[in-house]
Parts: sequence; structure tokens; C-alpha cells
Amino acid sequence: MPPLVRCLDWRRTFDCRMNAHATASPAERHWQAGIDAMKAARWEQAAEAFRQVRRLAPTHALACALQAECLSRQNRHREAAEVYASLPAGVPRGADFLSAHGTALLLDLRPQEAIPLYIQAVTQDIGHAITHYRMGLAFKNLHRDKEASVCFRTAITVDREGGVRALALPQLVSARMQACDWDGLDQDITDLFDCVDHATPQTIGNLTPFSLLALPAGAMRQRRLAEGFTAHTTRHLQPLPPPGPRAPGRIRLGYLSADFQNHATAMLVTELLERRDQQRFEVFLYSHGADDGSAIGARVRAAGDHFVDVSTFTHEAIARRLRADGIDIAIDLKGHTRQTRFELLAMRPAPVQVSFLGYPGTTGAHFLDYVIGDPVVTPLEHAPHYTERIAQMPASYQPNDSRRALPPAPSRSELGLPEDAVVLCCFNQSYKFLPAMVDLWAQVMTQAPHTVMWLLSWNDHGQRNLVQAFAARGIAPERLVFAEKAPLHQHIARLQQANLFLDTWPCNAHTTASEALWAGVPVLTVPGDTFASRVAASLVTACGLPQMACADEATYVRMAVALAHKPEALRTLQQHLREERLRLPLFDTTRYARDYEALLQRMFERQQAGLPPDHLPAAPAAGSAE
Repeated sequence: MPPLVRCLDWRRTFDCRMNAHATASPAERHWQAGIDAMKAARWEQAAEAFRQVRRLAPTHALACALQAECLSRQNRHREAAEVYASLPAGVPRGADFLSAHGTALLLDLRPQEAIPLYIQAVTQDIGHAITHYRMGLAFKNLHRDKEASVCFRTAITVDREGGVRALALPQLVSARMQACDWDGLDQDITDLFDCVDHATPQTIGNLTPFSLLALPAGAMRQRRLAEGFTAHTTRHLQPLPPPGPRAPGRIRLGYLSADFQNHATAMLVTELLERRDQQRFEVFLYSHGADDGSAIGARVRAAGDHFVDVSTFTHEAIARRLRADGIDIAIDLKGHTRQTRFELLAMRPAPVQVSFLGYPGTTGAHFLDYVIGDPVVTPLEHAPHYTERIAQMPASYQPNDSRRALPPAPSRSELGLPEDAVVLCCFNQSYKFLPAMVDLWAQVMTQAPHTVMWLLSWNDHGQRNLVQAFAARGIAPERLVFAEKAPLHQHIARLQQANLFLDTWPCNAHTTASEALWAGVPVLTVPGDTFASRVAASLVTACGLPQMACADEATYVRMAVALAHKPEALRTLQQHLREERLRLPLFDTTRYARDYEALLQRMFERQQAGLPPDHLPAAPAAGSAE
């Protein structure tokens, strides 16, 4: 997200140039102090200086905007929004001010309140491209992807300087995919790839690496964008001075995430933390997200030795806290995903730094030493796709919670499913669907006419467009069943009524796939050349079903049709998953924890021996099952 105040030419335009500081008024002295503090990135000091300006000049709109900007730079978005709102009602608010106020609300997760301010801003200035872009983000956060697409398209159209196009184009493609709005999408994807391939130092920081994961971009294009984006966004962060001698004691692990709450990452990682070897490892959880009051949030927060709320810390303050805590291995759980703070690891607060679980690909960060994978999702021959060294778990890279619920399944009639049909399903978000995927599913359903397809109702536009897309391929609407979003325990319960999960690519089901496998539903997939396209293959292999990772699309269709015609074969696969569940490597969390800790131990010992990071091939911990 760019600075909230678009007119931050304050370094040039608004600098007070007084002949004699002693002759300046108190407001002018505070103003100059605020400008000087902003130049030095001393955000708290600057915010206080501008607050003093406003105490003396309450109607000073720019001081109000800059005070709020300084608060937002400290991730204090709610306070920033309150500062914007505190400007007296009669004071004119320009488009920049209104847009910045809206974005403070958006960053405080209040998109519904942000949209009216964005509308006011573009009413004043229809060519305010950054506001059209930000309004698109607000609509997208509300799952109103059609409206978001209009905003992103408008931002690109009215962008006079070219800088907003790189921000809006990835979001346009993503919103259109989420709404299954495919007419002309190929051209938008081509434009995005062209924008990535010809990015300049000025535009590459506006292109989000995450936007390529669900597209046929290829592993090396993903790496080039991630590398350029990370270099740009961390260019001002300097490494901390080298640490002093390490104090004796347990290996200190520092996990960095915004997702210690009701989130897939917390659901996957909690039992791993609970089963840690407390004699060898001391765990610090650094949270830069909200406490949502959920049960899983409380459980994960209790799973470490120390929980540290760093949500209002600057990058530098978090890095210094990790250094002060003597962290040996910093483990980022976010990568290039929403609310990330992984950039702060460019300051090198820990001797070993690792990317794990949250981002399915390379971060492009040369300051991250390792990415944790496995022989399927990150084979060593794919090392050129990564800036990190590959550290392989012996089974799947993905931890799971063997204590998660498995409630009784509701009846098919309660779920709107026919009793006598073979139920194919895919509960991925709709942005992972492309027309070619629906082509394959329609082929399966045509050749197996006794099947229905069970999908997630992610948004109204997407559902309507999917019905039309299947109909155009000869599949009647009554053969599609849409499930509403549901709490995890309800979703796991209903999943048990499916017969076969049909995966997507180039972005697979990830947590969604392991949920299906936990519910006893086999997953059929085709692995590609990227991390995101190989996750499901990793999961089925760790469930003893490597044959469910097909060599190509033709095999995928053929196997799906064959299984649909052989209920006894499907029942055998389901029986394997259900009877062996807790003995399968994917769900054996005790085994996973020992193998994971052995991998971290290898990283630590290598660093302590003065050796540089290197690829760590899969090797089970001593005493772990092969």
C-alpha cells in the first residue's frame, strides 16, 4: 500500500525555510520538527509534532493528514482514522485527504466505511486513479468482485502517470477470476505478464508476487517478480549490527505472523507448536495481527513459551525485539500475503531466517536462508526456482492438527445432494478456476452422467457465471450444487458426503485439500512446476496415495471418469483414508514435530559451525518412522 497521503511531496513543497528559527511561531517550529522527524522515519516523534501543530491550529488540514500518516506508518490505523475524522466539519477536505481517510479505515478492516469517502474523493476528482484502486480493494474485501473489477479498470483507464496501473492490473485479474468473469480475461493476463516482464525499478514495487500464483506464469517468472519486488520494498532497511556471542540454552525460535487467529495457518501450525520439544526449543510468537477472540486463536497463542503483540511496532522495532530476545531461527509464516511484515527480516535480526507454510513459493528474499518444503513440493532439481535454500521434510511440508474435529456427517438430503449420485467436489475459492479447468470437469461429467459437482458459493457473480460456463459445455444447472461458506467443523462434517475431490491448477487446494483428506475424501490432482501447483501432490503422497497425482490432464480426466464408474474403487480409497487416518504421515503430528525439529536443528548446527546455508535433503529424525 503506498503512503496514504498522495501529496507527500512535503519534503520539497512544505518544508519550512525560515531565516531564523528563533523568529518562527510555535506552530511553525512544531511543523518543522515534524517534517525533520518524517525525513528520518521517526514516525512517533513526527506524529507528536503534528499533533502540537493541530493543538495550536485545529483547522490545519495538512498537519492533520501528516499526523495520521505517521500513525499509519506505525500500523496504528484505527488511531489514524480517528485523527482524520477529528478535523472540524467546516474545513474543506480535498480528494487526497478523503482518499487517505478512507484508506486508514480500509487498513483498519472497515471497508464498508471507507467506500463513501472514496466516492466523495472521486466526485471531486474523477481522475484520482489511486482512489479508484483503493475503492476496488474495499469492494474486494467485501467479496463484491464485480464492483471491484470496475474500480480497478477505471483506475487503469484514468491513470495519467502510469504508476497506478501496476497496482491495479494484478487486482483486476484477481477480482475477475474470483467472479469467474472470463470474457477477455486472457488479454488482461497477457497485459499483466507483459507488465511483470517489463517492470521498471519504479513499477516493480507495485506488482504483487501473490498475483501470479493462480496464473500460468511459470516458476521463473514468479521468482523474477518476487526477487525484484522484495529488493524494492526492502531497499531502505539496513541490517542490524552483528550480534554478540550467543547465550547458552535452548534454541530460540521466533515465529512471525498476523495469523495467530481463526486462520488456516493457525489451524495447521497449532498442534505442531503444542508438541514441541520443550527441553530443546523455546518458542516466541510475534503477532502483528488482531486478536479475533476465537478458540483457535486462544489455543495457538497459548502454544508458545512467549506471545508478543508487535502489531503497532515498526519494522525496525520488531527486528530489534527479535535481536534482544536472542532469537536463533526466525520463521516467517506470511511471505507475500496480506498483512505481511516479512520485509523486516532484511534487517537480519536472527542468524538463521526461514520461510515456512504461509506462502507457497519463493519470496525472492536473499535474506531468507531456507524455504521448508518436501521432496514432492520442492524437489531439489527445482532449486533454480528459489532464492532460498530448500530444506525438505521427509513426508509433506504441511503440518496438520490431529486433534481437529470430525463430527458426524449430515445427510445428503440436508445438504441438497442427490442420494444416488457420485459427488465430485472442489471447495477452492473461485479465483483458482480458469476456463480450462471447467473444460476438464465438464469432460468428466459428460462421460460420467451420474455425477454432480459440489462447489463453494464464494460470491453471487461467480456462481452465476459458473452455472453459465458449465451450461455452455453441456452440463445442466441441476448437476451443480453450491454450498455456503461454513465454520470449519461444519465444513469437515459435510465433506464426508463427497466421493472425490477434483483439484485445480496452477494453484492447488492447500488447506482445503488436507481438510478433504481428513474427512476421508480422496483428492485427484496434476502437479506442475511451481510450489503452489504441487501442494496437493505432496499431500496425497503423504497419505499413501501417490497414484492420485496424475501425470497430465488426460490422465486426470480418465482417472476421474474411471473412479466415478467404480464406486467400489472410491470406497477403497475412502476406507484407506478413514481407517489409517492417524497413522498417515500427513496427520501424524508427533512424527511431524520430531522431523521438523530435526530439520531446524540441522539449520542451527550448520550456522553454529560457521557454514553458509545449503540445501537440506529430506532425512527423518532419529527414531521417526520411514
